[in-house]
Amino acid sequence: MLISSPADIAEYLAKIPRGERRTIARMRSDMARRASADAMCPVTTAIYLRIVAEVALADLGAGKDLAEVPPFWRLVGAGDKLAKKLSCGTDGLAHLTALDAAPVAPDEGLEPA
Repeated sequence: MLISSPADIAEYLAKIPRGERRTIARMRSDMARRASADAMCPVTTAIYLRIVAEVALADLGAGKDLAEVPPFWRLVGAGDKLAKKLSCGTDGLAHLTALDAAPVAPDEGLEPA
């Protein structure tokens, strides 16, 4: 059984493309398979995912941009048990999800590449 780490979970989250949603079960399966393990521990996964999410929320509160933190909202759904435990609550999670889905405005005044 794979016992991962907050850093490994943050790395996995960072690789989820903008606009794509995944489940915690899929992350556990993907990470276990990559580590040649039969499964990933659900207890440590929940603990470490919450750590990653709370650090990301603190970083956002300190002024970091959405693109600078692990996008936990692409994995944690409003119906997940973890969503209710997060300091942002389910409303904050929905807000982050909506911000992530919003189109990126082009940079004005820049020369085209």
